[in-house]
Amino acid sequence: MKSYVAEAIGTFVLVFFGVGSAVLAGAGVGIADPIAITGISFAFGISVVAMAYSIGRISGAHLNPAVSMGALVAGRMTGAQFVGYSVGQTIGAVIAAGMIYLIAVNSAGGYDIASNGLGQNGWSAGYGGEFFMISAFIFEVIATAIFLVVILGVTEDDQAAPLGGLVIGLTLVMIHLVGITVTGTSVNPARSVGPAVFVGGTALSQLWLFILAPLVGGALGGLLHKAKITSL
Repeated sequence: MKSYVAEAIGTFVLVFFGVGSAVLAGAGVGIADPIAITGISFAFGISVVAMAYSIGRISGAHLNPAVSMGALVAGRMTGAQFVGYSVGQTIGAVIAAGMIYLIAVNSAGGYDIASNGLGQNGWSAGYGGEFFMISAFIFEVIATAIFLVVILGVTEDDQAAPLGGLVIGLTLVMIHLVGITVTGTSVNPARSVGPAVFVGGTALSQLWLFILAPLVGGALGGLLHKAKITSL
């Protein structure tokens, strides 16, 4: 139970500061702004670094059902643990999204979630670079698989562990720098569920992709690691 609570807290931090950087950091923040893309990318990456070094020894700091899926496939956790981690992560993400929305609406100018969104993931016309569904799916699978290859690789060797959190965080920065204009970058079902619950509409109807694709990518990364194809 301690691990599940730690995952909820860690995922809360990831979503609160990662998604919050897009929603709360000011009018200049938008996915078409290169400076904003960089800032949002680092907000997600630094959040992972902070949690890796604070709760990593308690739960491993997965913060992401796709990471837990990769760990499950690689033989590092049981099915029951995967379910517990995923539930905790999703609860943390939903609470974080709710807090972001509460902060946003309590401002002098108010906040229209229908027009501004809440940092939700998506694709197609009117979203980011207006990529089609197939592009969104391919990106999320590949990016998540690469993310898992890095995570499982750097956490396998005790000698690499001290720098593991930094490497993982920078990898997430790299993924966001490319993916924000494609899907807003999920690679994390919990991160996608949180905002979608409050935005509804298209965010909810497209949510299936941001659950399925990262889980597929996570499993693929776990398989690659288990086969020792990517072992350090």
